[in-house]
Amino acid sequence: MFEYFPGNYVWNLSVVAALNSGGLIDEVDRACRPIRDLAAQGSDVGTKQLMASFTAVVDDLEAQAAAAPSRRTAGQLYFRATNYLTQAERMQSAHDPGRRAIYQRCLDLMQKTFDNLDPDTIRVAVPFEGTTLPAYFKSAGPGAPCVIMFNGLDSTKEHMYVSSFPHELAARGISTLMVDCPGSGEALRFGGLTARVESEDWAAACVDYLLARGDVDAARIGLVGWSLGGYYAPRAAAFEKRLALCVAWGANHNWGEVQLRRLEREGENPVPHYWDHVMWVWGETDLDTFIKKAAQVHLDGVVEQITVPFLIAHGENDRQIPLRYAHRSYQQAINSPRRELRVFTPAEGGAEHIGLDHLPYVSVFIADWIAGTLS
Repeated sequence: MFEYFPGNYVWNLSVVAALNSGGLIDEVDRACRPIRDLAAQGSDVGTKQLMASFTAVVDDLEAQAAAAPSRRTAGQLYFRATNYLTQAERMQSAHDPGRRAIYQRCLDLMQKTFDNLDPDTIRVAVPFEGTTLPAYFKSAGPGAPCVIMFNGLDSTKEHMYVSSFPHELAARGISTLMVDCPGSGEALRFGGLTARVESEDWAAACVDYLLARGDVDAARIGLVGWSLGGYYAPRAAAFEKRLALCVAWGANHNWGEVQLRRLEREGENPVPHYWDHVMWVWGETDLDTFIKKAAQVHLDGVVEQITVPFLIAHGENDRQIPLRYAHRSYQQAINSPRRELRVFTPAEGGAEHIGLDHLPYVSVFIADWIAGTLS
């Protein structure tokens, strides 16, 4: 993996994610160069300065977009501004008083991207337990199959969009519903919805929403989840039988065990201020209670109930989720009519967590698998 900040895995992950989600190396360098010395002090120190440094580049891009000679140029600038700001926002403390305003700016920049560059993607709301799950819907045309996309512990629907995975699906004739699940993105930040074990609850709400739209092929609705979504998606597919396929983009087979490893300082964290972040996501205020709840977040006895095609995509060098969990999910998914384990190696790229070191390569593989399966 490209490591701009030697020894700082968490910050490097954001840099690589930004670059592999349409970022430009000059703009990323301008954001990162002023904070290189801070990075040596660890991932928690300097996150405010990281935010300020990335915001300066975002400010420049937004000013350029406002003066752009064409809507397409403006949209491209807003797209990159959204990418950079979302990467920096996810690194901030859950208790940062300015975080809501920063995320609102992410939403505003994303909407400007759609308005100028991509009218086929719109903001939608999925009805869920008396409230709604904020989402984006990218249409591939009336009657197209659709993939529901769940994010992870710290990603958002904006990260899904800038990854360009929905664009790859659309090029293959497949629509995408990008959802901020409970415990993530706008659902957490503005809606106060915290994570839960039973991901089938919001998967059912997403399927209901898609069927009510009337422009989606009801027999060809798939589900993809990356990172912690590698738990959410298989769990949902085991119990929501209207789904046609499932992809675990990172095999988060036993997230509870991973938390115990992190207590022992084994493996890498995805974000700074890690324990504050996970307790915010899961709606807990003390670590002991959180650890007890996290023990329920596993797929043992669950993946056996998946009865649709099931792809597990995992990086050989994933420093957050051990590779053995990918093999465990594959071995237990005995009732899937078509199960496949794809391990990405360092030699080819995509070997890090959810393939962030070579995200387009992994993204295209998954898109091709989905297209082949749905057809």
